[in-house]
Amino acid sequence: MANPTRWATDTGPEHSQWYIDRFRKLAAEGADLAGEARLVDTLVEPGSRILDAGSGTGRVGAALAQRGHTVVGVDADPALVAAARADYPGPTWLVADLAELDLPALGETEPFDAAVLAGNVLAFVAVGTEPEVLRRVAGHLRPDGVLTVGFGTERGYPLTAFDADAVAAGLRVEHRFATWDLRPWRDDAPFAVTILRRPAD
Repeated sequence: MANPTRWATDTGPEHSQWYIDRFRKLAAEGADLAGEARLVDTLVEPGSRILDAGSGTGRVGAALAQRGHTVVGVDADPALVAAARADYPGPTWLVADLAELDLPALGETEPFDAAVLAGNVLAFVAVGTEPEVLRRVAGHLRPDGVLTVGFGTERGYPLTAFDADAVAAGLRVEHRFATWDLRPWRDDAPFAVTILRRPAD
């Protein structure tokens, strides 16, 4: 990686294992970990090809795979990818920096019908790489493919900058909500879920 992610620079060496343990515990307790996947599932045809960008421990991609989609998950943290492979066999889990994303070079040559950046992914990429991350992810979508992004509005990446970066990446903003379960957007919402599309024309 040319620039270390904030996941690496802003957390301690024990953070990844804490994160893995946290989500394994939540899964064991029966917590609902599939809210993001339910929304993405409504946006695509059955059996779609979906990129889980910043896949972490794999919970979103795994839930999409359980719904019949072909999923490729990518994360820069090898420990999280190893946990995803152990806990959720089936999807393809790869180690890669989203700011340098080139899946054809890793053998994934087909474009995606949809992509998702859940779990504050854009708050953890390397500072200043957000435009390149959006451009790289958008470049892996087929024309008319959809990208769903969720992150906290007070995490250092203003929505005005995000919207401008999305447009520069060739994406069109279609919808915005305050939560993954589609609560209406309001300007003071602490979280934003944005649905974008790569135009077909």
